[in-house]
Amino acid sequence: MSSIVRGARARARIEVTAAIKEEARRQLASDGAARLSLRAVARELGMVSSALYRYFPSRDDLLTALIIDAYDSLGEAAEAAHAAVTDAAPVERWVAVGEAVRGWALAHLQEYALIYGSPVPGYSAPQTTVPAAARVGLLLIGIVRDAHRSHALEVPLLTDELVPEAVRLAADLAPDLPPGAVAALVAAWAQLYGLVGFELFGQFNRVVEEREPFFRYAVTRLAEGVGLR
Repeated sequence: MSSIVRGARARARIEVTAAIKEEARRQLASDGAARLSLRAVARELGMVSSALYRYFPSRDDLLTALIIDAYDSLGEAAEAAHAAVTDAAPVERWVAVGEAVRGWALAHLQEYALIYGSPVPGYSAPQTTVPAAARVGLLLIGIVRDAHRSHALEVPLLTDELVPEAVRLAADLAPDLPPGAVAALVAAWAQLYGLVGFELFGQFNRVVEEREPFFRYAVTRLAEGVGLR
């Protein structure tokens, strides 16, 4: 087989894979992840199911590809925002990442719901999703690490009962950081996505009206809770 033929087939596979994902995202928006169906995707694309299975052997394989794409898109947005403020103070860098997460989520509601909404019944995300899922977290760890190295981190205190868990978290996530900072970082990471989820899924309706300044205020408080000054 010539290299030209192989290249044409590779391009065709990329194009078909992209079309499958796009139709799957459309179905996510209209029906939700739990009702995603390979047969329905194939029908909308004018494909027989057996042909689609050559690209994604199961619904879970397609979901995994969509999840990785969503995490990577979110990570790219956060990394781009952080790259624009790398010379700023740690709190400003933290806020920039947080605002990028919020901005991406507002523009990609269904994809955000896929990765941070209700679990899909019967689906368990494989380890292959972890590197993409970790991109935002690694940015936040890097900000805290830089602050610690420059003596600009006020390490939060720990209760005695939390010390063993904080030590374990630090060993797993950032062995070069104090356990108190890592425990606070994990808590702030969860709260960041809680803030975004409250806004996207309606919990702030008739409660918070000025969403953008409120978010900036809240995410700045999270930075201070981690010990960034």
